[in-house]
Parts: sequence; structure tokens; C-alpha cells
Amino acid sequence: MTGKKEKEIKDMLLKAIAGSQLALSEFESKKAVAAAGVPVTREALVQSRDEAMSKAEKIGFPVVLKGSSPELTHKTEMGMVRVNLKNKDEAAAAYDELTGKGIALEGVLIQEMVKGNREFVIGLIRDPHFGPCVMFGLGGIFTEAMKDVSFRVAPLTEEDAREMIGEIRAAKLLDAFRGEKAVDREILVRALVGIGNLGMKHEEIAEIDINPLIVKDGKPVAVDALVILQAPRA
Repeated sequence: MTGKKEKEIKDMLLKAIAGSQLALSEFESKKAVAAAGVPVTREALVQSRDEAMSKAEKIGFPVVLKGSSPELTHKTEMGMVRVNLKNKDEAAAAYDELTGKGIALEGVLIQEMVKGNREFVIGLIRDPHFGPCVMFGLGGIFTEAMKDVSFRVAPLTEEDAREMIGEIRAAKLLDAFRGEKAVDREILVRALVGIGNLGMKHEEIAEIDINPLIVKDGKPVAVDALVILQAPRA
């Protein structure tokens, strides 16, 4: 991460904390994790219906629309996500639905629709004794149910990251699977090392949740991300 990028992330974190935010929005969270080396979806934050249609066409259908706000840490449960929108009419209707719910938004996130049969998760927690710890495991709806994860204390070496990836019980899903390409593990390695470094360099971050990380054509892509902030010190 360049010095300029690090300063941008630091400024974004400090501004959020000064504004009493408990978390970054998804858009901001993805900026942070992308700067750390995690591949994220192509997306844009828009403020109007016309801008939404323009960005959706530029990204290419199908798209996903999400309400964007630091308060929306559980968007799906709150009905603030519309997926697989195939044309401008569907996207326009979704935009009107999301903005018509009476929820304060910083904008609407227009995002490419990423489809894949394999989902993983990358996370970070700040342990009171060990400091930032990085997590990798089976993602999507199986994260809580299967609890198939591995952990390392940051900072990570590339070898640490490779060991983590191989430790989960579902590691075979990373190989060529049912006619699909093997997952590019080096992308995962860079992402895990980068998230560990992000936690080391920015004590304002309490947690990071990147879930799901969907594998498309062998390449993992983060379709959602959440950065939880440390409570301000008294």
C-alpha cells in the first residue's frame, strides 16, 4: 500500500470515528480492504436515479443495488439489497424501492453481479492479548453453521497465509472442482497478508468481515465487506 493510500485510509477512519460512526459503510469498507490487496467488485456510489442508470450501464447488467450507510451493517435483513437486476427498468424500480423506505442513506451502491459456486471469508479481529488476528474460512451462509476457519496472529508472512488456506476442512474446494478452475491461491495469500497489515497499521479498526468472497473463473472477489471501528477512547 502506498503512503498516499495509507493516509487516505487513516483520514477516512479518523473522520468516521469523529462522526461517532460504529462502522464504515460498505463502500468505504471496500476502499479500505481493496487498498490492502483484496479484489473487490466493480461498483459506484450514486446519489440520483439518473446517475444509477448511467453507472449500471457502464458496469454492465446484471447488477446489484444496495442501500449505503454506515448504519446499515445488516443490509439483507433490512431489505436493502436487490440482486440480479437484468436491465434499466429493473434497476430503476430497485432504486426507487431502496430510496423510498425512509432510511437515511449516503447513497445507493451499484455493483456488478458476481456469480460463483464457491464462497470464502476473510476476517480480522483485534484480540485484547494478541492484537490483530486474521481469519480465513468457508464463507457465505456456511460461515456460522460450519465454523470451518483458521486463524493467525498478524503480521502474517506469505507462508503463514498459505498454511491458513490449507488448514480448513473444505480446502479441496480451492482445487479444480466440478469443471471449474482451481482458485488462484496467490490472490488469497496477498489478501490475507494485506488484511493483517491493515490491522497492524490502523488501530482504529476493531474488526473486518469480508463475506462472501466469491470465486469466479478461479479468481476470488469480495462482494461485501464491513469494517467495524474501535470505540473512541475516553
